[in-house]
Order: sequence, then structure tokens, then C-alpha cells
Amino acid sequence: MILGEYATPEALESMHHALGLDLSLGEQFLRFLSNLFTQGDTGNSIVSGNSTRVLIAERAPVTLLLIAMSSVLAIIIALLLATLASTNKNKWPDHLIRIFPTVTMGMPVFWVGLLLILLFGVRLRWFPVGGAGEGWGMVYSLILPSITVAFSQMPTLVRSLRAQMLDVLESDFIVTLKAAQIPSRVILFKHVLRNAALPTLMLFGVNLSYLIGGTLVVEQVFGIKGIGSLLFSSISNRDFPVIQGIALYCAVAVVIISLLVEIVSWWLDPRTKGKS
Repeated sequence: MILGEYATPEALESMHHALGLDLSLGEQFLRFLSNLFTQGDTGNSIVSGNSTRVLIAERAPVTLLLIAMSSVLAIIIALLLATLASTNKNKWPDHLIRIFPTVTMGMPVFWVGLLLILLFGVRLRWFPVGGAGEGWGMVYSLILPSITVAFSQMPTLVRSLRAQMLDVLESDFIVTLKAAQIPSRVILFKHVLRNAALPTLMLFGVNLSYLIGGTLVVEQVFGIKGIGSLLFSSISNRDFPVIQGIALYCAVAVVIISLLVEIVSWWLDPRTKGKS
């Protein structure tokens, strides 16, 4: 692929030696691990010849910003909807919010993105239909993509947080707090949300792992030059070192996210603090 289909045997032999393909599989694997742990690199791109670490680092900021914006948006909307539903149990706000996860759960993320582009980008012209700007323009251009990604995470978060908040609201210690005439806002935000957030936080950590994959698809829909577009172009060009690097860095990100979620859960749960 590097030399083309009309490469001479001498050029092929020289390239095999340059890539280390003339070594045994064991030696090739040890060299791969050495580069990975010392340089954070899975090799050079077959297409461009650049280091995979450099290519991923160039595309990573826009992808990380998209993940951060969509996560914050999903958490805020889930908190608002779950709080509204749990404090109005079996009333019309609760019924409407309970319908929301059922309707939106089966909507493909790329289809939602196309609808948002048609409505807010083409018809209303509020947001750009694709690409990512620079500086604050990047944040503005990522609003629609972040809404698209958050839309796929909100249904499960709203359903989980609403159920947990209802369980906490019906517990004995909440009844005691109400009898002590503690303000409802204090009860809700200091006691109910803190106790109900733990299971939802664990769910969010799992969803965040899937969110990374969803972000890569959304980048293609909105024409964002992030890790997603790099991955798809590498797959089409069979650029295996870049594909390996992206898969590896995404896997490391999932592990780090899971660890952070565990740490935050330990910090929020007073029972685990007491055991430690």
C-alpha cells in the first residue's frame, strides 16, 4: 500500500526491513510494546507517514470538547427533567417526562443529527450545518453536535434518576426531615439528589463509554475534523496503525472514566467513607 502495486522486489524488501516486518512475530510485538509504552505510539500512518500519536493529538481537542459539552448538557437536562417528574409524581409533568425516554430511546443518533441540521441549520439558520470553527467559534459550532450526542444519553439518565429520587423521597429519613420543617429545597438538593445520584452516576459512567463511540459517528454527520473522521478515513484507507492507536486511546479513556466515576461515587457515598 505504501509503495504502490508496481513496486520492485528490492523496494519491497527495503520497506519490509524499515517496518521491521523481516523480524519474527515475537520481536515485532516487543518492538510494538516498546514504542507504545515509551512514546505512546502505535507506529506511523501508512497513508501520511506521520506518527499516530501526532495525528490523534491534532484531532483530539475538538472531540474531547464535544464529549465534555454533550456530557454537561445531558447531566443538566436529566437533572431538571428527573427533578420535575419526581416532585410531581403521577401528574401531567411526570407523565410527559416518562413518555420522553420511551419515544426517544429508539432514535438513531445520526438520524437525530440530520433532523437538527435540517431544522436549526437549514431552515432557521441558527447554527452552522457542519465543521468546527476556532476559539469560541468552535464552541458555537459544536452546540448542535453536542445536543445530538446528549440526546442519546438523556433517556436512560432521566429514567434512572427519576426512579431513584422517588425511592429516596419515600424513605423514612425524608419523612423525618419534613416533620422537622426543614425547607423543601434543602431536602431536595442536599439529601434527595445526593442519595439518588449514586446509581445514576454509575450508569452515566457506563453511558460515557458508549458516548465516545457515538461521538465518532456524530462527527461524520456534522463534518467535524475530529478523531471520528480520522477513524473513518483510516478504515477506508486500511491505515491499520492509526486504527490501532485510536482504539487503544479510546480504551484507555474508558478505563480512566470508570476509575473517576468510582472515585466520585466513593466521595459522594458517606457509607463507603465510613468503611475506609
